Amino acid sequence: MATDQSARRIESVDLLRGLVMIVMALDHTRDFFGIPGANPTDLATTTAPLFFTRWITHICAPTFFLLTGVGAGLARPRRTAAELAQYLVMRGAILIVMELTVIRLFAYQFNFDFQVTFLVVIWALGWAMIFLGVLVFLPTPAIAVTGGVIIAGHNLLDGVRSANPFWAILHGPGFVLRTPGHTVFAAYPLIPWIGVTALGYALASVYQWPAERRKRTLLALGLGSVVAFVALRILNLYGDPVRWTAQATTVKTLISFLNLNKYPPSLLFLLMTFGPALLFLRFTDDRTPRMLRPALNYGRVPFFYYVAHFALIHLFAVLVAGVRYGQVHWLFESPSLDKYPFTPPPGWGWSLPVVYLVWIGVVVALYPWCKKVAAIKATRAHAWLSYF
Repeated sequence: MATDQSARRIESVDLLRGLVMIVMALDHTRDFFGIPGANPTDLATTTAPLFFTRWITHICAPTFFLLTGVGAGLARPRRTAAELAQYLVMRGAILIVMELTVIRLFAYQFNFDFQVTFLVVIWALGWAMIFLGVLVFLPTPAIAVTGGVIIAGHNLLDGVRSANPFWAILHGPGFVLRTPGHTVFAAYPLIPWIGVTALGYALASVYQWPAERRKRTLLALGLGSVVAFVALRILNLYGDPVRWTAQATTVKTLISFLNLNKYPPSLLFLLMTFGPALLFLRFTDDRTPRMLRPALNYGRVPFFYYVAHFALIHLFAVLVAGVRYGQVHWLFESPSLDKYPFTPPPGWGWSLPVVYLVWIGVVVALYPWCKKVAAIKATRAHAWLSYF
């Protein structure tokens, strides 16, 4: 890897981002093609395959927000604080608008009625960028402390219950608007995700260090996250609103131990996911395994992949419904809150092996398109593409 880490993209960062984007599609495929009502995190009804299919995808959102911060931090040496802040605020605003319009219309819902609106990951990512645009004027250590305090301390707010829409946005989840005709639900509360992005910005500074020091730091941070997660979870006192309990079987006890809160992401949820992500960055720091190189193309075009994979999964569900039922209206209607992302037709849903097959098909189908878009972005001929 080049000595001047800031002079070009960091392959290990793109690789990790690409892999989590691939895994993310598994969860969204399950949303559209899995058995309706099969809750992977309900200890009373879940199975080990269903739970771990959901659990493996937990690494996606924390890693994506963390790497968003890393990307901003890597850009800092080439921009003034004001320039970086302007870019982050503009990019964040664009993502928020895209989430509420283009992504909702052409990926999530396939309709224009806006009866039900979910504020989810791209919306939260946009706000995290905007807040980071304010923080970049602080020294990097101060940004690291800010992110760490937010992540470590936000579970102190778990006992607060409020119907205030601003509280739903900040530390819900909850309803921002609920009337007979319209529902707006904030599924990704902002406070912890802002902390994760800030911590990622501070983490980027290790890529200015000599290779051996950087590797030692990533290893220490990764192992430290794993150890902290296990120790705090065993103590069962703080870090997640739901305590683990001994179950009838060892597998169910393990599921209870690993069943952590994502909405909002608890301290333990974040430690559990940070550890593997940081260790991966350590062990791919100076080389990209050949078999994993295709993932780089997904990691270099995350926004395109995100929109395209959702649209493709949704479109495939429409085609399947058309063949099976001769009707497709279910896939174009705004669902109720408990049936997101769509109201399933009668008898809808397939077993996990089918879900996995559809997932693989979606990822493979998008590869040539991601590769083409990545090549276009690499030319830097279209500066506006940096905002997506």
